[in-house]
Amino acid sequence: MIRHICMFSLKEENKEANIAEFLRRGVELCGLPVILEGQAVRCTEGAQNANFDVALIFDFDSIEDLNTYQVCPEHVAFGKFVGGIRENRACIDYTF
Repeated sequence: MIRHICMFSLKEENKEANIAEFLRRGVELCGLPVILEGQAVRCTEGAQNANFDVALIFDFDSIEDLNTYQVCPEHVAFGKFVGGIRENRACIDYTF
């Protein structure tokens, strides 16, 4: 199985509204058939040294399923949304 973790720090402008929209859209992505398990999460308020505001954590059966997700229309649309509100991004895909 493959776990895909993608974290974002967001621009300060409209940050709370953008976090809420990120989470809403992220939960929708969790429902895609290619994703076995998924979470859209935000950093705990008050956490010290928090570098990222939000993250997507998705599990896939295989790297092929992850690659299918990367080009699906829902993910492409999500990427366009996030591209307009993010400052930084970090991602890791690993086998577990």
